[in-house]
Amino acid sequence: MIHRIALAAALAALLAAAVPAQAHDKHSHAAPKKYDPAQVVETPFGRQGDPAKARRTIAIGMGDDMRYTPAEISVKQGETVRLVIRNKGKLLHELVLGTPEQLRKHAEVMRQHPDMDHGDDPSMVHVKPGKQGEVVWQFTQPGEFQYGCLLPGHFEAGMVGKVIVK
Repeated sequence: MIHRIALAAALAALLAAAVPAQAHDKHSHAAPKKYDPAQVVETPFGRQGDPAKARRTIAIGMGDDMRYTPAEISVKQGETVRLVIRNKGKLLHELVLGTPEQLRKHAEVMRQHPDMDHGDDPSMVHVKPGKQGEVVWQFTQPGEFQYGCLLPGHFEAGMVGKVIVK
């Protein structure tokens, strides 16, 4: 009994540490998350952006070759951008923003729990085949961050891109 409780506590701690900024569910999130300034949370890689302040749109394609096009984007610190993500494949894909460590940990958890439901998160979008979705994000911190598809097997196959914030 104590072993089960310890195991459950360890799993809960791992999930809390690994996935707070990335959300998943079984549904497609093609529309951008509603912007509510009172709900915006600062993360190590920025925060949800106000769509009215997005001055630049960056198109990102993704496909069943487990690659993003482009594989690297550059933004200025403080810039709010609209990422328009188009799924050119026949499989469900997603784009999740985060630090390399967060994405790696979250991908591990997703392999163990592929049907995990984390609710809505403005730093990610699921996109059904042939559809497109949006993420509006303000990159408030300088550095190198990533975007990746954390569906089981996709990240491991190389479905990851880089965000350089200068």
